[in-house]
Amino acid sequence: MQNKYFFEKVFSTERMSRYYAAHADDETKAMEHYQANIELSSSFYACLSVFEVALRNALNRELTTLFGRPDWYKIIASKPGLNGLNYYIIEAQRHISSRGEIVNASKIVAELTFGFWVSLMNSQYEKILWHDLRRAFPYLPKVRKQRKNVSAPLNNFRVFRNRIFHNEPICWSKTYIENIHADILEVLSWINKDIPAWLAQFDTVDAVLNKISEKLGWE
Repeated sequence: MQNKYFFEKVFSTERMSRYYAAHADDETKAMEHYQANIELSSSFYACLSVFEVALRNALNRELTTLFGRPDWYKIIASKPGLNGLNYYIIEAQRHISSRGEIVNASKIVAELTFGFWVSLMNSQYEKILWHDLRRAFPYLPKVRKQRKNVSAPLNNFRVFRNRIFHNEPICWSKTYIENIHADILEVLSWINKDIPAWLAQFDTVDAVLNKISEKLGWE
């Protein structure tokens, strides 16, 4: 059976310290909590990966329409106010070339980071891009169809996703997890109203969260 020494040796004392602080009188519970964080993070793979692909495809479609060409990335840096996006494009091109692959539109779209797609909704691009990119969210209620109502949740998802992909703790509040999961599904429904029902067939977040809640004694 794994013990405190095992967890600190494998995962580091620093990484485990927050869990031991939360369960000062129960080392076993602290180790269970760390394991629960891994399980919960893993359960988000389906909805986060579906979200990322759906978002980038929707935004790519609108960028292609806006610039009138599938390789819009070749001219975006020359557009006034959009030069800040060129860093992401150069990095994507570099990664593709380093693998010995030919740079083309489909590879660029796949290689651009989640941060790039989310940044398109930021305030500095509102006057340039929002009028056209809002069409990527055809089911967003008309009364809420403002850039900030899309940008805010997208940036929350970006931070949350990065915590998961960098093995950082997310497993501290049942309400927080329930809310961000619900928010991801809601924004997905803005892109395509049928995605949440399809995703529900294999999305395990709720099941894992209920199991963890029982184990950790969350209300």
